[in-house]
Amino acid sequence: MLGRWLMSMSAVFALAADAVLAADHPNIVFILADDLGYTDVGCYGSGYYRTPRIDRMATEGMRFTDGHTCGPNCQPTRAALMSGQYGPRTGVYTVGDIDRFDWPSRPLRPVDNVTELSPDTVTVAESLRVAGYTTGMFGKWHLGNDAAHHPSAQGFDEAIVSQGEHFQFATNPHVDHPPEEYLADFLTDRATDFIRRHQSEPFFLYVPHFGVHSPHEAKPELIESFRETPPAGGHGNPTYAAMIASVDESVGRILDLLDELQLSERTLVIYSSDNGGVGGYERIGIHADGPTDNAPLKGGKGTLYEGGHRVPYIFRWPGTIPAGGENATPIISVDLYPTLLEVAGAAAPEGQILDGTSYLSILRGAPAGERPPLYWHFPGYLGASQNTWRTTPCSVIRSGDWKLLQYFEDGHLELYNLHSDLGEERNLAASEPERTAALLAQLQNWRDEIGAPLPTPNKPQAPGTARRRNRRAADE
Repeated sequence: MLGRWLMSMSAVFALAADAVLAADHPNIVFILADDLGYTDVGCYGSGYYRTPRIDRMATEGMRFTDGHTCGPNCQPTRAALMSGQYGPRTGVYTVGDIDRFDWPSRPLRPVDNVTELSPDTVTVAESLRVAGYTTGMFGKWHLGNDAAHHPSAQGFDEAIVSQGEHFQFATNPHVDHPPEEYLADFLTDRATDFIRRHQSEPFFLYVPHFGVHSPHEAKPELIESFRETPPAGGHGNPTYAAMIASVDESVGRILDLLDELQLSERTLVIYSSDNGGVGGYERIGIHADGPTDNAPLKGGKGTLYEGGHRVPYIFRWPGTIPAGGENATPIISVDLYPTLLEVAGAAAPEGQILDGTSYLSILRGAPAGERPPLYWHFPGYLGASQNTWRTTPCSVIRSGDWKLLQYFEDGHLELYNLHSDLGEERNLAASEPERTAALLAQLQNWRDEIGAPLPTPNKPQAPGTARRRNRRAADE
């Protein structure tokens, strides 16, 4: 009799402990779109794409207008989000190895690129799991394909990886699904199932969609719904619009489920993209097509101009984040890790430097103070077509309203005041020599401190001598 009573009381205490843990550790849901541009949602200015659920998330939370990714393409951003570190610490600067593009025809040899996140890196998922979170990831990982680099070996209790196709897609590990199923729907089904099964305990859910990355494929009924919609502001591709609509549906389903399960007030939901949209290249003299346009921003995915790395960033947490807020504080990928640690009351990984700054106090409505500068280091090439380049090797510093780009091939500098010139049309490097010199010195000091390698001299060869050529260069 006494034994049964002790067992029952142990169960009660365990449930009470779980309840306290859940109360002290808010749930976290991070939804990441792929290649979605800054203006590709309604609340960031699109008059063509329809994103009512994402727009609703913004009205119920806070929308950042100066959010950035650490890379102009996907892999370096994902490495920065998971590690909390800039590229020079992880070695992940771009997608694939340096021979994806015809660098032998250029005057510099790129720095070799790391294509996997080291298993020695303590990911944000690992830190949250140590703090008592159940962790799940469903979607595009892009930080290593083998067992040692799979997200299930990098801190995720449950993980299903899929990318490359939107229909008839493969998964790792293999999961049977109808051949006509759309990937965004499949991933959302897995995400909502994860929430239902873990609703009574703190969870961290990462949903990195493959949408809206190429190949540009969408559900036929959604494509048809955009056929008669007039183009607006460089947006007018029905298939691409339908892909965005599917990601928007996913956001809505997750938000609705949190509301249904009465989890919204203890769940932080984040929505963003891994880099700028594919488009807007012709205005900067690059011969490359794209399904969208990032105007008024300059350039697009693969460039170090604002169109390549400024993205939507929306946060929803009813009762904690004031509804309908808009914030102009610059934030960047490496800031996510320390922010989530503070949200969770979790400890930083011992011996691992985190390069970012928590913005939790800003989310709660506190005034934003002056933040440390933002940095980009891209010691390689991203090609386009017809021997044009989205970027050549470059480093960037953003301090306050000022942004300085240093290009390594010829050493030329570009300085922009983003407050008065968001489109980066007026290079002020010559007219602001003191400011330019100060920012350049600060950028060089940062590279020295972080150990950022630079590209090395190369004797240019005739175009086409690289070991491989990438036929979809402008879209990677």
